[in-house]
Amino acid sequence: MTLVPDELLYSEEHLGVAWTDDAAPIGVTDYAQQELGDMVFVELPTLDEKFARLDVFGTIEAIKAVTELFSPLGGTILAINPRLAKEPALVNSDPYGEGWLVRLRPRSLAERDELLGPAEYREHTGE
Repeated sequence: MTLVPDELLYSEEHLGVAWTDDAAPIGVTDYAQQELGDMVFVELPTLDEKFARLDVFGTIEAIKAVTELFSPLGGTILAINPRLAKEPALVNSDPYGEGWLVRLRPRSLAERDELLGPAEYREHTGE
């Protein structure tokens, strides 16, 4: 069984979002990292880039596949995880902590309603 923290929101594209008033840290879910296998490369956007909801903002390369990352929210990139350039396996070992991908300043509070709650995400993944 995969870890689905109750304090996060989730996209159908398997990203977890820790929503706060001014920033939304985003990372790959435990389910996704298990499905993809060992991460070998992460490509992330640059600071201040803007994305609409479901725009591709990067890619992750695992032993099994290369996967595009779809932004669960529209907004502006406030931070990227610099450790992932040299330590992409952090996505596997700590997807909800040290393996975070980006921090985004959300453009619209209304887009929060498009995300799944923990129970909905568990149902989505069949967990």
